[in-house]
Amino acid sequence: MHTTARTISVWVIGAFFIAAGAYHLIHPRPYLAMIPTYLPAPAVLVAVSGVAEILGGVGVLLSVTRVVAGWGLIALLLAVFPANLHVALHGWPGVDLLPWILWVRLLFQPLFIWLVHRFCIAKFPAQ
Repeated sequence: MHTTARTISVWVIGAFFIAAGAYHLIHPRPYLAMIPTYLPAPAVLVAVSGVAEILGGVGVLLSVTRVVAGWGLIALLLAVFPANLHVALHGWPGVDLLPWILWVRLLFQPLFIWLVHRFCIAKFPAQ
């Protein structure tokens, strides 16, 4: 892959996760509503996931931490999947989305995992 395309992809991934993490911290209410009731301390979980997204987003922007940050983001995406499945099954209180959209959202997690792996972890042959 051309170095410029990979660089742009990494910056888009980093910016996406930084923005998503910041949104968790600035507007936690929708994320609090999606935490299953069997999980403790929803506010802490939302804050931790937001900080993890920000750190992962910054981490993929730095070549020295990119691979570790990429694996961290993949672990985070796997960890939050149950909350996304929960809202697909039971609805998302306070968020007005059609039920089918909640199911389509689940498809984005494997896509994000693939993108992070492809552009932040996988080795590319020298161009």
